Amino acid sequence: MSAVAVPELKQISREEAMRLGPGWSHSCHAMLYAANPGQLFGRIPLRFSVLMQMRFDGLLGFPGGFVDRRFWSLEDGLNRVLGLGLGGLRLTEADYLSSHLTEGPHRVVAHLYARQLTLEQLHAVEISAVHSRDHGLEVLGLVRVPLYTQKDRAGGFPNFLSNAFVSTAKCQLLFALQALHMMPAEKLAEAVAAATEKQKKALEKLLPASS
Repeated sequence: MSAVAVPELKQISREEAMRLGPGWSHSCHAMLYAANPGQLFGRIPLRFSVLMQMRFDGLLGFPGGFVDRRFWSLEDGLNRVLGLGLGGLRLTEADYLSSHLTEGPHRVVAHLYARQLTLEQLHAVEISAVHSRDHGLEVLGLVRVPLYTQKDRAGGFPNFLSNAFVSTAKCQLLFALQALHMMPAEKLAEAVAAATEKQKKALEKLLPASS
């Protein structure tokens, strides 16, 4: 994953994460996805549909949240949070994908779970989410990640990566897409490079011209 890795994040095993001391917080999030045979405009393969959500703070992230390990297992805590935002979906340890450390002002180990659904099941989750307790409050809506790049090399996934993501969400998305063989590493790297270049140019336009 070296082509698209985020250097400040260190991957550890679930067992190592469970041995971390009380100074660490645990966050658990879920990536729900489905194979999608559809085509955009009848010619651009969609390949997969991946769900993320717009949060109350305007940042994109995966469904989930912090889990208090004093009272909950990782999976029980995750399912409790998912119940508030998605409805009755329940994940298990078999859906566990990865753990990453974020060291800094807040010491957090971020756990990601992933489950493949059918496209019909994914759509049912989207419908259920609209009627969940947190919809319109902490969760402003689910979005599907566009896993394609248009001819201008910006439309689709590169533009999506130019958005603002919460904490480890962007790294987890890139990690999962490669780990689950949903997108080749070189395509991920190209999208990240295009998004970075777009953000750089946008920043240059905002800065006053040097004298």
